[in-house]
Amino acid sequence: MIESINNEQIKEIRKLNDKKYRDESNLFLVEGDHLVKEAYKAGYLKKLILTEDTYDFDVEKLLVSDKVIKSISELNNTKVIGVCKKLSTNLDLSKNVVILDGVQDPGNLGTIIRSCVAFNINNLVLSKETVDLYNSKVIRSTQGMIFNINIIRDDLKNTIKLLKDNNYTIYGTNVINGIDVKDVKNTDKYAIILGNEGNGISNEINALVDKNIYIKMNEKCESLNVAVSGSIILYELNK
Repeated sequence: MIESINNEQIKEIRKLNDKKYRDESNLFLVEGDHLVKEAYKAGYLKKLILTEDTYDFDVEKLLVSDKVIKSISELNNTKVIGVCKKLSTNLDLSKNVVILDGVQDPGNLGTIIRSCVAFNINNLVLSKETVDLYNSKVIRSTQGMIFNINIIRDDLKNTIKLLKDNNYTIYGTNVINGIDVKDVKNTDKYAIILGNEGNGISNEINALVDKNIYIKMNEKCESLNVAVSGSIILYELNK
């Protein structure tokens, strides 16, 4: 059992709480039983750090003291942490797409990932300005659904050009000149762009939109949270 927080292996694992080191190592952490099991099921789990070995997983295991696991964890009472390799995914041009243009809140990204999986979206494209996919708050809020969808980070202009070349309809989310999401007919090959929490879709990306859609709602409510509105749109298009 490892009992020192200064153990070299533990120090290297602790670095994965830092985005810079996650990027350099191509690894990230998941905490808790559910996320560990989802990571293992999807084939991304490389190592377990645990206080008690109750897992019949064919991966490297480090048995550690409570003090050591607390030095790595961002939560209280964590008993297991997994080291995972980053997702290796490509855009599936036979499936529908959600595009995020500068979404900043980790909880919003996590919720959108869960909704994409729930409503049969196979691809999620993150702009370079969108919050880090491997932020611990993002990981937790996905509830393991991060392992069930293609997620890539790319220059959105390149992605949108590729999609248009493959006959996708690009939908923006703007009430101006928009159509009610319930009236959208083309649900074969589409991409939905969701914008930044404060500023919406950038002008540069909005110029590439084919059609705008909106959610009809009480006029007293000016707008919805991006994760809520995105989820409603995906639900409607999945009917």
